[in-house]
Amino acid sequence: MAMNGATLLQRKPAERSTTSRQLRVKCMAGESRQSPSTPPEKVSTKFKDVFAFSGPAPETINGRLAMLGFVSAVGVEIASGRDLFSQLATGGVPLFLGSAILLSVASVIPMFKGVSKESKSQEIMSSGAEMLNGRFAMLGLVALALTEYLKGGPLIS
Repeated sequence: MAMNGATLLQRKPAERSTTSRQLRVKCMAGESRQSPSTPPEKVSTKFKDVFAFSGPAPETINGRLAMLGFVSAVGVEIASGRDLFSQLATGGVPLFLGSAILLSVASVIPMFKGVSKESKSQEIMSSGAEMLNGRFAMLGLVALALTEYLKGGPLIS
């Protein structure tokens, strides 16, 4: 017996079919789509916690240095035609050490102040994107060095 919705509503409760289906509707018109602002979680500023294996400093600093190193190595290789190893042999080590120290200190200072990367994360420039880009840059830098070593010269010439 097929019934439409109007006849079910017009009947008395005793006349309704025993095989009724329930439908729940939730109105979200008044609710905000953004989560309510929660206070930022307390971040440890102890040296041991910041530099722990699973702490925020190691992968953040290594990722940022890898991004800088990969872009610098490829840029100098395009501009001068020298491979990564000749770049390091002709004065690249002091530049690398200087930029590594500067970038490491600039990355660690906010961590010791209790500021997390997630608290400064935006929709496009997110902390997850930075972490992923850093990981790819680490792989890219190792792949560039290995390829140039096996090839015996610059990858881009």
